[in-house]
Amino acid sequence: MRKRIDIIKFVLKCILIPAAAVLILYCLNKPYLKIDEQKYADVIKFDMLGREYWEIHVGNLGSSHGAYDFVYDDILKKGYNCFNFANTSQTYNYDYAILQAYGQYMAEDSVLFIPVSYFSFNNEVINDTEKQAMSIRYYHFLPPEYIPDYDPYIDLVTHKMPILSAGEDIIDLMPDLKLSLTAHAADDGIDAEEFARRAQERYSRHFDNKDEYFLPERIEELYAIIDYCKAHEITPVLITTPFSKYYRDLVSDEFLQEFEKTVTGIATDTYVSYYDYSYDERFRGNLDYFSDSDHLNEEGAAYFMDILRDEVDELKAVLD
Repeated sequence: MRKRIDIIKFVLKCILIPAAAVLILYCLNKPYLKIDEQKYADVIKFDMLGREYWEIHVGNLGSSHGAYDFVYDDILKKGYNCFNFANTSQTYNYDYAILQAYGQYMAEDSVLFIPVSYFSFNNEVINDTEKQAMSIRYYHFLPPEYIPDYDPYIDLVTHKMPILSAGEDIIDLMPDLKLSLTAHAADDGIDAEEFARRAQERYSRHFDNKDEYFLPERIEELYAIIDYCKAHEITPVLITTPFSKYYRDLVSDEFLQEFEKTVTGIATDTYVSYYDYSYDERFRGNLDYFSDSDHLNEEGAAYFMDILRDEVDELKAVLD
């Protein structure tokens, strides 16, 4: 009899403990859904493709240099459709996936800027945690057939139980314990010494502990993007956005030579124009145009777009 009771207790534990865990996760998941929605609010724009955005005349791909440095307010006011397909830390394989999924909304003879940053042929993310967080983002707006290395489990977690992929963000469920993890690199009144220090941090993120700066697969993905554009009558334009002198001056001459050789080689092979503003004197020493060492602020991005409208022949052909 005693043995039978012990067996019953064991079975009950096997049932009740997992059930309790599932119940706790379910209870946490409900409030976390709102946090998850806010976390990926920047990709809601893709839901508007085909509804508010179609026949796009000017667009751009890219990582944060594309996301922050291209603003189309003035062009939109003139009646042209523009769209920013960029996301922070976005690599060329995701650029290509987005283009395959949404390239149909680019108009014939439209222009697509393809940013080429110093980390474009590697990865901007610095660890597996960041890499996983970045990949989850695309399950929110890309159809499964276009997601690189698609994983059904991640898809299920993303849409049904995002609490399972919350990581450090689970702290947001406990307001009293929330940590401020965001740093603004160019607050009002920042001095040059502090700006330089933060430039070193950005440089370290992009260059330290990287075994290879020019991965063959990234180069092939850029070729694939250009091929897609040409096959669909979209004009691709390679571009390196402005950097402050505090960031660019840290980069070695050896790397810059290899970078220029790689990009100009691709541009020559594909007959695509390349515009390099990374050392542009109108920006490099003017901190008022930067939010940090290698990203423009709103004023700088607006000025940059004015320059592109004046200097990029492919863009002028669309807007004239």
